[in-house]
Amino acid sequence: MTPNGPTAFDHNEVIVVYVLGGSRRGPTPVVGKGTQCTKLAEDLDFCHLSAGDLLRAEQNRGGSQYGELIRTCIREGMIVPKEVTSKLLENAMAAAIQSRYGDRWPDGKGRFLIDGFPRKMDQASLFDEEVCPAALVIHFRTTEDVMVERLLERGKTSGREDDNIESIRKRFRTYYDQTMPVIEHYANLGKLVEIDSTRSIDEVYRETSATVEKLLS
Repeated sequence: MTPNGPTAFDHNEVIVVYVLGGSRRGPTPVVGKGTQCTKLAEDLDFCHLSAGDLLRAEQNRGGSQYGELIRTCIREGMIVPKEVTSKLLENAMAAAIQSRYGDRWPDGKGRFLIDGFPRKMDQASLFDEEVCPAALVIHFRTTEDVMVERLLERGKTSGREDDNIESIRKRFRTYYDQTMPVIEHYANLGKLVEIDSTRSIDEVYRETSATVEKLLS
């Protein structure tokens, strides 16, 4: 039990949209979901939270008790324990609501795009039950060949230690085993929208924004 009842945030006041990307065989953080989230945040006043960015920031934060654990998980293509990621997201949401209170989000209401989360059913269950249940899950689909090509190209300039073929293969296996059940779970709840991300950015955004605007209406 939390101060706001069963969850940290009231789902009637706070809208959470999970944003995931991948094919039926593997993950990709480069299907353009970050670009789509940025545009949605600008146009529809959402706060865009990247689970990966929050984890990398915590990994590099001096004195973090989770830094080495996060570093190992990222390097090995493993998923960070649910409690760590959920708490980082919860803290970021609370900070965003406080900073926007009375201005863009009156009365503590908030809109969040959570990018790259949840990636396991235990993450989904913990967040929905203790932080805030998702109103919608957007799944950007592409082909595995496109994913590998984009990841390796990004690795030339990203400086990320997981943008290499060995880590990519580990992430494919992790995604297939652990993230696809999350997609199927939200599909069964009627909360999933799948969007083909192999099209142009503008074409994908037209469909994505229409989907989110329908949620807000």
